[in-house]
Amino acid sequence: MVYFILTLCFLSGFAFILGVFPLERESRPTLQAFGYEAPKATKKARFSIVRVIAMINKPLCQGPLRVRITRDLAVAHVPITPEEFFLAKEVIIVAILVLTFPMIKPDMITFWLMMSFVFGYMLPEYWLKGKIKRVKTVLTKEMPDAIDLLGLCVNAGLDFMLALKWVVEKSPPSVMVSELNVLLQEINVGKTRRDALRDLSHKYDLPEIASFSRTLIQADKMGTSVSEALNRLSEDMRLARFRRGEQIAMKAPLKLLIPLLLFIFPVVGILVAGPILLQFVETNPMAEMGGGMGGGAK
Repeated sequence: MVYFILTLCFLSGFAFILGVFPLERESRPTLQAFGYEAPKATKKARFSIVRVIAMINKPLCQGPLRVRITRDLAVAHVPITPEEFFLAKEVIIVAILVLTFPMIKPDMITFWLMMSFVFGYMLPEYWLKGKIKRVKTVLTKEMPDAIDLLGLCVNAGLDFMLALKWVVEKSPPSVMVSELNVLLQEINVGKTRRDALRDLSHKYDLPEIASFSRTLIQADKMGTSVSEALNRLSEDMRLARFRRGEQIAMKAPLKLLIPLLLFIFPVVGILVAGPILLQFVETNPMAEMGGGMGGGAK
């Protein structure tokens, strides 16, 4: 039982470290000279095999559950299907069962199976929620700069669609640029600008995205200047980011209080009270006081 608890603590700490310091693969250019494209084909073949295996989970991914997982995967920018997400859960459950089987006693079988299924099912969910939170944070930070670029392009004489295309083509890859690219493609294939902006607002459910979409929709309805709306929106976004930074700075002392109480104060107490305690043990003044009182009684 002790080994099982220690293993769960190790897995929890490892998952926490992965959440704080996410592992990101470095994107490197592939060799395309002389027709060398074997790694790319191998990767596609591997993903196709995984996708075929994951199709066994299709009956499990139906209805509102599939809609929710599809939306979360799209928001987190994870290029897998809901069936593959369920396959990852099953692989983690099997891995936990195999790793913890040697330390399980016969009277713990039921508890072991339940905890393995719970941990294997919930770990990918927590990872996906953490990734969604990081994507939303990055999106919130990148929005003012993207709106500034759109405003500069519109002020230079371009209409909104040309400005959107220029920002998508000339900006370095990022989360905001990716979403603007999706917005541009949806409008190009026939969706109206209002519907595309509403879908973007519903996808992320962020106040900043909602304000961006609502401002452009109102400018389109009322026929007002898009450049003026973008400039005003950019100022509001930067002011909101400044206030958010102040809020985070005000929370810092409260967050520092926990490690201060757990790690720094005990060390200070040991350094201050340690020598006094050692001197008290060596001299033992209580014994001397007891001896003096006994001699006085005689």
